[in-house]
Amino acid sequence: MISELNNLFRRTTSLFRKRSKDREIAEELEFHQHLLREKLVRQGVPQSQVDAAMRRTFGNPNRWRERLRELWQFRALENFFRDLAFSFRLLRKSPGFTSIALITLALGVGANTGVFSLINGLLLRPLPVPNAQQLAVLRMDEGGPQPNYSFITPFFRSLESRHDLFTNVFAYNSDLLQVKGTSGNENIPGVLVSGQYFEALQTSSLLGRYLTPADDQHGGSSSGFAVVISESFWERWFHRSAEAVGSKLVIANVPFTVVGVMPHTFIGADPTQRPEIYAPLSADPIIDAPRNHIDAGIHAWWLTVVARMPSGMTLDQANAALLTVSNPILHEASSDPEFITDEEKGHFHFSAESGSRGFTEARSAFRKPLITMFCMCAGILLLACLNLASLLMARSAARERELATRLALGASRRRLIHQLLVESLLIATLGTALGMLAAPLVSRSLAAMLAASSIGLRVELDTSIDFRVLLFAAAIAVTASILIGLIPALQATGGDLNEHIKEGQHPTKAHERRRPLPRILMASQVALALILVTGAALLATSLIRLYQSGAGFDPRGVVNIAFDMDKQQLDGDRLMQVYQQIGDQLRHQPGVRSTSFQFIVPLSHRGWNGFLSSPGGERHLFYFNSVGPDYFSTMRIPMFQGREFQWTDTATSSLKIILNQSAAKQLFPGREPLSQLVINPQSHKAYEVVAVVADAKYRDMRKPAPAAAYVPMQQDEREKPSFSALVRLDPANASLAPIASASRAIAARLAPAIPAPTITTLSEVMDSALGTERVMAVLSIFFAACALLVTAIGLYGTLAYATARRTSEIGIRMALGAQRAGVVALIFRENAFVAVVGCAAGLAVAGVASRALASFLYETSPRDPWIFLSSVAALSLIASAASLLPALRAARIEPITAIRCE
Repeated sequence: MISELNNLFRRTTSLFRKRSKDREIAEELEFHQHLLREKLVRQGVPQSQVDAAMRRTFGNPNRWRERLRELWQFRALENFFRDLAFSFRLLRKSPGFTSIALITLALGVGANTGVFSLINGLLLRPLPVPNAQQLAVLRMDEGGPQPNYSFITPFFRSLESRHDLFTNVFAYNSDLLQVKGTSGNENIPGVLVSGQYFEALQTSSLLGRYLTPADDQHGGSSSGFAVVISESFWERWFHRSAEAVGSKLVIANVPFTVVGVMPHTFIGADPTQRPEIYAPLSADPIIDAPRNHIDAGIHAWWLTVVARMPSGMTLDQANAALLTVSNPILHEASSDPEFITDEEKGHFHFSAESGSRGFTEARSAFRKPLITMFCMCAGILLLACLNLASLLMARSAARERELATRLALGASRRRLIHQLLVESLLIATLGTALGMLAAPLVSRSLAAMLAASSIGLRVELDTSIDFRVLLFAAAIAVTASILIGLIPALQATGGDLNEHIKEGQHPTKAHERRRPLPRILMASQVALALILVTGAALLATSLIRLYQSGAGFDPRGVVNIAFDMDKQQLDGDRLMQVYQQIGDQLRHQPGVRSTSFQFIVPLSHRGWNGFLSSPGGERHLFYFNSVGPDYFSTMRIPMFQGREFQWTDTATSSLKIILNQSAAKQLFPGREPLSQLVINPQSHKAYEVVAVVADAKYRDMRKPAPAAAYVPMQQDEREKPSFSALVRLDPANASLAPIASASRAIAARLAPAIPAPTITTLSEVMDSALGTERVMAVLSIFFAACALLVTAIGLYGTLAYATARRTSEIGIRMALGAQRAGVVALIFRENAFVAVVGCAAGLAVAGVASRALASFLYETSPRDPWIFLSSVAALSLIASAASLLPALRAARIEPITAIRCE
């Protein structure tokens, strides 16, 4: 073993000492020759015989040098570097081919690596904490189709107190914290965490300490409530001062003490969040006031729970332990027999799944779209490899005489295949490197699109390059080099040597005309591109039809201004007066047509539902919204009968309600609903129906408009409700900047204790509601465009190469009387046949593959004939252009020039 290692070491070091090794060999050979010469002279051999004896003994000195080099050289490595240098020179002499090859491969690699980086950040990368594999996300199976990951406080506290189950159990809930800064309150991303949160994640603080179970007590620790801040917040608010620890932060108008700073590498248990403040879970009644999730008990499902398993425990063991404690914890959580009975009917029990990657709602929302997009990316890469294989095959065919001559001179076929594969490896490596340069831009753009399309989720993904991305890129390079190089290498070095040497580059030879493989590759390119284009057309058509289906209101020119009134002091009628003043002042701003207020923003995936019934009738489940005066005219929701709400519809007046058409039909089938009473079966309150309006989408654009009821904002029973102002702007003066500036100034004047209002347009809300569909449609269109571009480049390059090799044939045809139009038709007809076969094969495969997109489509058949026909037309146009240009170039060949070349 030691001798083998020494031999390997000597061979390795010799790679860097070639000249000195050659000099040592020459000196050693000369030494032995000198010794033999002296010996022969001492024996009295004549000088003429000495020289002959020297030649007989040592032979050719160069051959001796080669044999000695074999003792210390890495022959395979030497050949590889020699082939690499040769391939580099060949590529440098063909800049056109090299550029096409690298651009084609870079498109495929860049798209694949960019999407894989996103998948890696969302689905694969473990949390940056020690022993992440020991983490387990807890969930509840309640008999439904999906497990429930949201826990109530009693369930969590019971699990936390059972120290025999896990090493640690912690819970958290992401939130926006109102922090008082130098210019007023600001909304800062934060998270409420239980006492074992930091201990379970095993990450030390950068400064000070982290939160402990002593901080997660009612009223905080003995010194009050404490918080931990992130390194970025520490730098931004405290300029990295050590005095930050011990200072006060006013959150929700209550002072909290900063006790520590976490390093920037710590992101918590949710990989898509970047909290800047970590507050104790027990501070929820203060931070989320006037809501109190803790005291709400079984009515507040708000916590994500994660456990750290003891070393050696498996998920099966954890699930078995959780099963034994599920029923006792259920009975401990509540004394409500109806709640317990409902849970037991669903065979309620706790279970665990791997938590090494943390938990995020975005993972389930974007998993399927990302995997679908990755499959489309793989199609782009395969298309690029097919194109390059065709180009290399055409290029290798032009080198058949050279390769055949080298075979005739003694080179082995294996050696030539090795050289051609090294050339393809060089192309694949350079193309992969170019793609890797573009991949970060692609991944960041995709992450920004996902963040913009996430509903109620602040998604921040880490798409940085790690060993998985590098391994993926390396696998692409190796796979691509084999795919693009092996078949051309085998074909170029096969066949009869004499025929290759005699016929050289003549394309008219019969055996080349019979080769089906180049045509199969080109037809496969067309088929694969057609599949990608058809998928993109289906998704784009579905998105267009979603927009055309209408939301039941007109979002164009409507601005939503969200006011966060939770932490200010006003309530009841005084708060409603502030809202009325805000509405009046917004209405008098330039370019404003009308204003109103709403509690639930349509299509924001938020909801509020409850039961209503007519007197003596059956109760029905409806969606609700609290809205202000002029709401329906501002939203342009048609009103069939009745009136809008008014500011006089206060809490002291009779209760009013407006029904949409579907709700009115359910409550009063065949009857006039206006002025009828509607009963809330839970509170037994009666509402007078004052209007019936058209149906409008509520939470989801894909689903029909549900039955909905609207109540006046002044009669909303919530404590300190936060409403959003709706402002419809004049289309001629629809700039957002003036109204944004005015709304902030009005809020600062009328409600100085609240943060600056958040301003969005309803068009942006609608775009976000269709976020998944938009991301898939935009990406598929981008990939389809890449597929068309790659196909056009590949077909043109291959066909131009093949046509150029037929120069002599075309020249002879034209010399014998063929017309230029006939030459164009000849070349175009042969190439068009390949495109037609490819389109036919692509249609057959696309008809089957499109079923995978059925769940993403809205009112669009996966086999829509018009979409398939349009895709074929687009690809036929591209293929025709790629075929026509080489044909036109061939028609310009001068016969005499072609014959002279012959």
